[in-house]
Amino acid sequence: MVSVYTSVYDVRISTWRQSMIPPGPKLPALVQTARFMAAAPGAFEAYHRRYGPIFTVRYAGFPPEVYVTTAELAEQVYRTDQDGGQAGAARRDFLQHLVGAHSVLTLDGESWWRHRKTLNPPLRAKQVAGYHDEIAAIAAEKIATWPLGRPFALRDRMQEITLEIIIRLVFGISDTGRVSRLRALLPALIRTGGSMQVAMLPDRLRGPAARVPITPYAKFLRLRTAVDTILFDEIRRRRGTTGGTDVLGRLLGTGLDDQEIRDELITLLIAGHETTATGLAWAFERMLRMPEVLERLPDDDPYLDAVVKEVLRVRPVVYEAPRLLGSPLRLGGYEIPAGWYAGPYIPLVHRDPAAFAEPGEFRPERFLAGHQNRGWMPFGGGRRFCVGAQLALLEMRVIIREVLCRLELTAPDQAPEARRLANVTLAPARLTRVIARARTPARTE
Repeated sequence: MVSVYTSVYDVRISTWRQSMIPPGPKLPALVQTARFMAAAPGAFEAYHRRYGPIFTVRYAGFPPEVYVTTAELAEQVYRTDQDGGQAGAARRDFLQHLVGAHSVLTLDGESWWRHRKTLNPPLRAKQVAGYHDEIAAIAAEKIATWPLGRPFALRDRMQEITLEIIIRLVFGISDTGRVSRLRALLPALIRTGGSMQVAMLPDRLRGPAARVPITPYAKFLRLRTAVDTILFDEIRRRRGTTGGTDVLGRLLGTGLDDQEIRDELITLLIAGHETTATGLAWAFERMLRMPEVLERLPDDDPYLDAVVKEVLRVRPVVYEAPRLLGSPLRLGGYEIPAGWYAGPYIPLVHRDPAAFAEPGEFRPERFLAGHQNRGWMPFGGGRRFCVGAQLALLEMRVIIREVLCRLELTAPDQAPEARRLANVTLAPARLTRVIARARTPARTE
């Protein structure tokens, strides 16, 4: 009889624990993974409508993940940075193959704090402001090569600009041969390393995949080796030199070894190339459908800054900022077990009416002086707020201004572009199709 009662008791406890888990789709993890890869934005919006502001999704080969969709719940997740939340561990499975084991994206604890303190000085707003003229010159150089009078994908052109900024201002590479080689290698490295076939590949399968030359993972490893050869040679060549305003020059002499510097350079590439280019593509996708916004640009600096922030609210580039829980977390009336992921689904947090009045409206004015927007998190939140955020915001402001001063852009199709998952970003489905025409100089009397 004791064993019978014990069994019944265990079942009741198990049922109670299950009731403390946020609801979510009952489909097998493999099917949920496939749905995420095929239609992430639509899938998450459907989960939100069905299950409410907090729900559980399961991915094949990984712990379950609990997503939250309000600013208040997101803040609770970010507070785990102080005790029990591991942002580095949450990203390690998906990013370490690309950025390395010594990246602020994959580290936790004291190692993370040491690297973050080292990266902060060269990436503060005051420091990156010194890059303004160089960013403008790079943008002008690339804009001059854009086709006129026929449609083209603006996101591709923006990626050319942001890649050149990384190579020149972050890596500090000026040798024409190396620059040319990196222009070809780096986009391929990001595209292959960030693909779902590589990023979602379970660790136990990476060894076998590496031994088959035709697999995406084996191709990624070859690209990584080619890029690392250039970067390590550049780091060694510049050891012992003084000066240099590029980020690499400022990291030399900080105590980081060659591998640590390499990992942080690739981190800044991942955090600031495709993501910033996608943010710029979304900025023009939105502005070209809002003539009243374009009329105030590019000369109104505070308004331009507000437009950039509102674009990143209505079309965030990064969709989540998860934490791996080191201890159970009480969240929205549920209890999330240790060992699970928890994080905000940023596009839905940015539509939380408790944080943003009329969240469906494009209103840059909400970001002008005096407005508080605690739910704004395109660069994550908590202690792990993106270290490259100030550089990204500066790039967006400068590049938008350079484009608008030189060209008149129109959208060949006024219908809004849908969102699609492109590597780790939510990008315009048609990559922001535009037609460019040379701007007519203003006539003087």
